[in-house]
Amino acid sequence: MDLKQFVTIVPDWPKPGIKFKDITTLMDNGEAYKYATDQIVQYAQEKGIELVVGPEARGFIIGCPVAYSLGVGFAPVRKEGKLPRETIKINYGLEYGKDVLTIHKDAIKPGQKVLITDDLLATGGTIEATIKLVEELGGVVAGIAFLIELSYLEGRSKLEGYDVLTLMKY
Repeated sequence: MDLKQFVTIVPDWPKPGIKFKDITTLMDNGEAYKYATDQIVQYAQEKGIELVVGPEARGFIIGCPVAYSLGVGFAPVRKEGKLPRETIKINYGLEYGKDVLTIHKDAIKPGQKVLITDDLLATGGTIEATIKLVEELGGVVAGIAFLIELSYLEGRSKLEGYDVLTLMKY
């Protein structure tokens, strides 16, 4: 299935010159969303994934149905102050500043094979920070999966040494 036909390109959003890749039109098509999810599930099965981790909020949209299909848990990575129990945190750079990501301290068991999911690989900063959180807790990043990769932003360079699946490249 050509998933790109289900992604809507929105010109000049959120600012002039940006061609925003809107995945909501993929998600509201049941057949396309299921196909994309199934592709990531197959990849995860081949990796022996034991837990799925995703940064808020679109990492949840991708990761939760994958975790459900695999019959494994899902651990959310959230902005600081959003998780109710003891967390670990990491500061990371964004295109326009800095932010903090957190994960529950007990979310990952040492040695657990983890799949990190998100909708989009752009500059790679969020996923690089997520990898550090997973590894600090002793998890093994066995794979990373995205719907879309903006290859011209070279985010994959921050993921050297990790196995990465992207379903669409722009």
